[in-house]
Amino acid sequence: MARPDLVRRVIRNARRDGLQPTFEKVFAKLDTPIPLGYSLAGEVVEIGHGVSGLAVGDRVACAGAGMANHAEINAVPKNLTVRIPDGVGDEDASFVTLGAIALQGVRQAAPTLGEGIVVMGLGLIGLLTVQLLKANGCRVLGFDPNPERVALARALGADTAISDGLREAALGFSAGYGADGVIVTASTKSSEPLNLAAEISRTKGRIVVVGLVGMTIDREPFYKRELELKLSMSYGPGRHDPAYELAGNDYPLPYVRWTEQRNMFAFLGLIADGRVTPSRLVTHRFPIHAAEQAYAAMERGDAHLAMLLSYPGSKARNEPSVITRPLKRPVRSGLRIGFVGFGNYAKGVLLPAVKKCSGVSLAAVATSTGISAGHAGSKHGFHTVGTDPAAITRGEDVDAVFIATRHNSHARYVIDALNAGKHVFCEKPLAMDDEQLDAVLAAARASTAVLTVGFNRRMAPLLLQAKAALSPCSGPVVMLYRVNAGAIPGDSWIQREEGGGRIVGEVCHFIDAMVALNGSLPLEVSAVAARGLDDAVSILIRFANGSTGAIVYSSLGDPAVSKEQIEVFAAGCVVQIDDFFRMIVTKAGRQTVTKASQDKGQVSLVKAFLDAAKGKGAAPIPLVELEAVTRATFAIQDALRTGAVVVLSGADAAAEAVEHA
Repeated sequence: MARPDLVRRVIRNARRDGLQPTFEKVFAKLDTPIPLGYSLAGEVVEIGHGVSGLAVGDRVACAGAGMANHAEINAVPKNLTVRIPDGVGDEDASFVTLGAIALQGVRQAAPTLGEGIVVMGLGLIGLLTVQLLKANGCRVLGFDPNPERVALARALGADTAISDGLREAALGFSAGYGADGVIVTASTKSSEPLNLAAEISRTKGRIVVVGLVGMTIDREPFYKRELELKLSMSYGPGRHDPAYELAGNDYPLPYVRWTEQRNMFAFLGLIADGRVTPSRLVTHRFPIHAAEQAYAAMERGDAHLAMLLSYPGSKARNEPSVITRPLKRPVRSGLRIGFVGFGNYAKGVLLPAVKKCSGVSLAAVATSTGISAGHAGSKHGFHTVGTDPAAITRGEDVDAVFIATRHNSHARYVIDALNAGKHVFCEKPLAMDDEQLDAVLAAARASTAVLTVGFNRRMAPLLLQAKAALSPCSGPVVMLYRVNAGAIPGDSWIQREEGGGRIVGEVCHFIDAMVALNGSLPLEVSAVAARGLDDAVSILIRFANGSTGAIVYSSLGDPAVSKEQIEVFAAGCVVQIDDFFRMIVTKAGRQTVTKASQDKGQVSLVKAFLDAAKGKGAAPIPLVELEAVTRATFAIQDALRTGAVVVLSGADAAAEAVEHA
């Protein structure tokens, strides 16, 4: 089993959420297409904001899976792009990512002039490593079972290259001492290459693992020779750091001399000096329209090393596109639905909910990439697909828009759609700050269209039953909402600028559930966080009708424990909801237990929104409640920052308006 951790996660989710929701989530993830390619050379056709040092027409080399794709046009972050020096051809430059990987492996080995280094595995990365080591003034012994690659290594400058007898050859190569360093560029599940590397290393030698190999090591040779073992992380420092790769924040050169981008540039410099010649590794060349032939050749096992894809020389331009799909039948009549953003939640929750509603048709979808938009259209039957959100928010063939993009884009798409007269379902949050919220509210008040936010728990059957059970109880209530949220990585997009953090992104759900339960708006908020953690917080809310609500939101728990528990204490009545599976109502010493399959209200909320958009009812969540819940969410952040009780401005008037409506 390759990833037992993922299997355990699926089992936990199935126990907590049920088989069908878990099944849909897993297959939505597996069904996501992945663009091919991660290394290219091309010409700049457009420059993004904040990018300096490049101009339209410059030749550049680019790196990055999902960015430097096998495509005619790519959008690549600035830190993964370097200008190609004069005298370097496009073919050589297109190896930039592979060269940076090989170069980072060499840097990890830290070879000095004249040292003897063994390269195990003479594939593409291994042969580039041979050339880089020779450029560094090292003596090189190459090893690979393939005699053709051994011969090529010799032709590229290896002092010795062999296909068997590595132990004996390494001793002779090193005058009996063992290799100064071994760079493992092989690919195998076996741990044999790593343990063999230890056998042929000298005392205090260095071993660097670049390839994907087994890591079960024999302790004895590492112990007796005090060997140093390092792994090399892809292109170099900055890899897997969104702040570097996506946000464009560079590392200071005096402190991080060789980043991904600097490795890329250094590799191109070696090509310019004639010390590395990647194009000698090309065994096949295909025009892009014959790309399938290239992959077929690999599947057949044709002898290959590097395959090069070339593109026609036309001057392409990066214009947002909208493509009309040819349908076998006309678009159904009814409310025409458009999606802006189509990630896992949209695919796994929102779209299935829409499909359960009658009188609607899937008109259009816009995503950030053409490949994901095209896949969404062909799989789910959208009439038009594209990458321009304006084609959805302003499109004449769309009546209602579902916005399911990253959080920091919600407000502007909501405003755009409302101004165009579209009904809007915005996945939470509605806005990231008060300024955005004010602009959204202005657009909503100026429009006759329906606006709702994905606060679905208010529509959960058990929560509605709880509200009914509490209705005979007079006076204020006391609410406790415990959320075992679980930890997420600090570099998750939710924690970054585009996500706004977990308070804005998720806690709004639970505030809205409290508003729905007690029928009153929040007036003031206080909050404290566990030291050093902004996603382990205790929140206290006072409502206009005198009720109080406490939210304990924690990332510190065990995922085996249920995620959400609600307790409501009213006059002589206690209601308990356990993860929307079970509810206990206790009155006069008697308990009534209700069990159900988990339903957090997503389908009901979508149906209520679509009914309202078709004129069959009011908006499922009043605008004043959307505003109050969102402002209360911002108030939590203020309370955490200042340590003070935050009174919501205008909340008294809003509460009075609701209570007299």
